[in-house]
Amino acid sequence: MRLRPLLAGLAVAATTLVATALALDRLCPPDLSRYHDRSTEVVDANGRLLRAFTTADGKWRLRTSVDDVDPLYLGLLKAYEDRRFDSHWGVDPLATLRAAGQLAERGRIVSGASTLSMQAARLLDPRPRSFTTKAIQSARALQLEWRYSKREVLAIYLTLAPMGGNLEGVRAASLAYFGKEPRQLSAAEAALLVAIPQSPERRRPDRASSVAQKARDRVLERGVEHGVIDAPLYEMARSRLAPDRRLAMPMQAPHLATWLAGQSPGTTVPTTVRYELQQTLSQFVYEERRALADSAEIAMVVLDNRTGGVVAWLGGDNFFGRAGQVDLVRARRSPGSALKPLIYAMAFDDRTLHPETLVEDVPVRFRDWLPRNFDRDHQGAVTVRRALQQSLNVPAVLALEKVGPQRFLSTLRTAGVAPGLPPGDSGNSLGVALGSATISPLEMAGLYAGLANGGRFAPPQVRRDRPRPEPLRLVGPTAAWYISDVLTEAPLPEGFASLPVALRERRIAFKTGTSAGYRDAWAAGYSANWTIVVWVGHADGTPRPGQLGRLSALPILFKAFGRLPSEDNRAVRPPADAIRVASHRELPPRMRTLTPYSETIGGPRIAYPPADARIELAAREAVVLNAMGGQGRLRWLVDGRPLEGTQWVPDGAGTARLAVVDEAGRSTSVTVRIVQRQ
Repeated sequence: MRLRPLLAGLAVAATTLVATALALDRLCPPDLSRYHDRSTEVVDANGRLLRAFTTADGKWRLRTSVDDVDPLYLGLLKAYEDRRFDSHWGVDPLATLRAAGQLAERGRIVSGASTLSMQAARLLDPRPRSFTTKAIQSARALQLEWRYSKREVLAIYLTLAPMGGNLEGVRAASLAYFGKEPRQLSAAEAALLVAIPQSPERRRPDRASSVAQKARDRVLERGVEHGVIDAPLYEMARSRLAPDRRLAMPMQAPHLATWLAGQSPGTTVPTTVRYELQQTLSQFVYEERRALADSAEIAMVVLDNRTGGVVAWLGGDNFFGRAGQVDLVRARRSPGSALKPLIYAMAFDDRTLHPETLVEDVPVRFRDWLPRNFDRDHQGAVTVRRALQQSLNVPAVLALEKVGPQRFLSTLRTAGVAPGLPPGDSGNSLGVALGSATISPLEMAGLYAGLANGGRFAPPQVRRDRPRPEPLRLVGPTAAWYISDVLTEAPLPEGFASLPVALRERRIAFKTGTSAGYRDAWAAGYSANWTIVVWVGHADGTPRPGQLGRLSALPILFKAFGRLPSEDNRAVRPPADAIRVASHRELPPRMRTLTPYSETIGGPRIAYPPADARIELAAREAVVLNAMGGQGRLRWLVDGRPLEGTQWVPDGAGTARLAVVDEAGRSTSVTVRIVQRQ
């Protein structure tokens, strides 16, 4: 009869104990802030580390799970630190009794009873060593095992284990000491990482390699003792020397990583970058930059046309240099002529132009602006195909006049591109055809990838954890095909008399650009699978006289294509509505010639000479006058006197007023100054 009250009392006591434990667990949950305060990691498309950043307290603390480490490491760790980890509840009673017996027998601590769970608790809440601290850690270990799985508890240890200096966790140590992730550790490497946390500063291999090696060997001996490794593997592992230095942490795509890390601190940021391509092209750009005579920077961005993802990002080779922190992939620069394909694509889409449309490459005045070709020469009547391949300026401006600069810029904004405009420019300037609006290489890559994808444009994707932007149809597939057809047949850069077979089979469509003052040299190109944009220049905008995009950027573009994976680049069949003709005469009438907009709605314009021109002439030398637009036959007047024809021989030095009148009576005039050449 006395047994029943005893059992009842025990039940009440047990219930009270459990209730108290549950209350304490709820009132005093484990503080996981150190575990969650991890290094920001930027990883590639397959999860490989591109770059990591230290925590606010200066630690390399990389998230490490059970799946991140080699099973051999886990076997050695448990054999050396906690053989019954998989079966105890956070505290190992047998180990505790053994340690207590040894203390009583010898009067000193011979072996500890600390489990991996208790070590995890200590790492979460470091305290000075004492019996009280040990009791708290034991309670916390039980709490951790109550709340979390064995794998989760082990992840805390793997992430926080001290590894010497500012290294914490197995991944950080593996990268710093061996230059690799801990998934494929050798027996010697695994044993060393097991040994270091017991005395991280004394066993730092970069400062005490021999001490670290001896500690490693003891771990190996324990591994043989408990059957984790066999004797031959033990002997081989013991023969290996421990490392004696720390290696640099991975540093791929540093500009991109820095940008993304600022967006998501303390997290793992997955990107679309492919590590192998990034590494290959980084080395290539480094070599190309060394070959430049003026220490200019090279920026490059590579897109996968099939996914829209950035696979390589090179914001400048000299990241730690004077201007190395400037991410030149995102920096806006004048594109020169690199936007011309987009202008023509929109005109093609309007069915107002065709690659075989004839256009006059002659001096044309647009209000107070007289654009000239880069070589200051003009080629007369040419096809749009030739005008684009030769990057002639006047035809491009005439094409933009047809499209409309406001509409052109609006279309770019729809594609996710926001060009920077000069002060006071509301978007009506035709100068955008020649580079007055600034754009980044990243934005340029998105535009050219849109042409490669048949006129479907979307901002390039960089983060793999974000939904892919939905492509928008900004020009039709026929217009995009026309552009590709023209650009794949463009003249090759100097030094490329013909392309290697591998490059020729890629059918690369390309265009270059050079900004005013030789500050920016561009090359943009695409094949079936890839789009590459290359920028060469100084980060501070210092001019590079004579360095055209065709000379300095385009060869780099072609070499970069040669380092990309092979692809099936069979020629794309033209769309069903594409017009295939041999001459402009076979085109519909509206598409045969590119007529300046002013010729259809306004009076005449004086193309040459420009207003306020200073003209040096020898005695009796003629000036050839040129005007466009107007209706019917044009008549010239000099200081109010009619002129026969278009050749004017000034009477001598001084100023003169030139006027031109059409048959409708509309006129315009300019004043020029004649200087006698000696």
